[in-house]
Amino acid sequence: MEVIVERAAALDVHKAQVTACVRLPAGRARRTQEVAEFATTVRGLLTLHDWLSAHRVTEVAMEATGVYWKPVWAILEDDFDLLLVNARHVKQVPGRKTDVSDAAWLCQLLEAGLLKASFVPPQPIRVLRNLTRYRKTQVRERQREANRLHKVLEDTGIKLDCVATDILGVSGRAMLEALVAGTTDPEVLAELARGRLRAKLPALREALEGRFSAQHALLVGAILAHLDFLDEQIGRLSEAIGEALAPFAAAVELLCSIPGVQQRSAENVLAEIGLDMSRFPSAGHLASWAGQCPGNHESAGKRRSGRTRKGSKWLNEALTEAAIAAVRTNGSYLQALYKRLRPRLGHGRALGAVKHSMICACWHMLSSGELYRDLGGDYFVRRDPERQTKRLVRQLEALGHAVMLQEPAA
Repeated sequence: MEVIVERAAALDVHKAQVTACVRLPAGRARRTQEVAEFATTVRGLLTLHDWLSAHRVTEVAMEATGVYWKPVWAILEDDFDLLLVNARHVKQVPGRKTDVSDAAWLCQLLEAGLLKASFVPPQPIRVLRNLTRYRKTQVRERQREANRLHKVLEDTGIKLDCVATDILGVSGRAMLEALVAGTTDPEVLAELARGRLRAKLPALREALEGRFSAQHALLVGAILAHLDFLDEQIGRLSEAIGEALAPFAAAVELLCSIPGVQQRSAENVLAEIGLDMSRFPSAGHLASWAGQCPGNHESAGKRRSGRTRKGSKWLNEALTEAAIAAVRTNGSYLQALYKRLRPRLGHGRALGAVKHSMICACWHMLSSGELYRDLGGDYFVRRDPERQTKRLVRQLEALGHAVMLQEPAA
């Protein structure tokens, strides 16, 4: 293989140790190879840094192994050109599976210029990504805990959720805390209702009759305490995210101009794709990296699977939430796109097309700094009015009508 990188290094990263391989020129068009192992402690990684510097290495490649690559990247990123590569793209030669051979093979691919780097955002975006992802896990845990509360209440026979829209609202919370404190009289509990819920007092009295025992009080009390803790954690994380996003406030405002994208969705999307769109040559490249475009698998003239590739699950969740909200936004282009595709492709693929359109819009907006300009719910009618006319005529004829079109009078 032709040598592209003169002084290359590759790292096989594990939890406790790193196997490093460097390939260097040895004169007369020959190459020499050296291998060493280092601990993954800070002292060991600093020793690795000095070893690479002593060999005047310019580029370093490593596989994306879980989260073990992150401390290595943090130590080396300021002084070397780093490439994080997908392990699927670096198949090992059969019959040669050791840490040393892994590092040597990766180093040979690097010096030949055959590696494709994965996207690693800069440090501020990585910090933001950690915060938004952890907040998402806490929001999920809160939802699971709320579901557990509903299950416990079902076990007691209390049907509060059939009357109150939100059992964790002001009224529902007061009733639950009274139940935990030992009050089980439906009349007394119903009087804790506030606002519009007081119009449902007869239904409340009936719904609050049940078998609420000491065991249930213990469980509900623990769930309410856990919910309070999670609410506090989510609030603290949101404050930290707000501080980390202060330099990117303009970008968040841009993303929020897309129908269906709210503040939290914009924060999650920005944390995943970053602010620098020059890392992606086009909107299509960003959509492909995010796993929001159809797959391309053709062999012998036949199109096989069109399944999308796997992208960031965190980004996909944020786009899915935003897309569901967007298709409910009346008069928007995204709603029109969804309605146009759903009869032919089904809900999942139509929603996927909306997500593709949204991620492409993100690329254009972050590249140009312009707000989202909605094409309107009548875009497809305006784009090809003749096609729309023919479609409507076919529908009327299918219903048994004879249709005669006449040009309007001048």
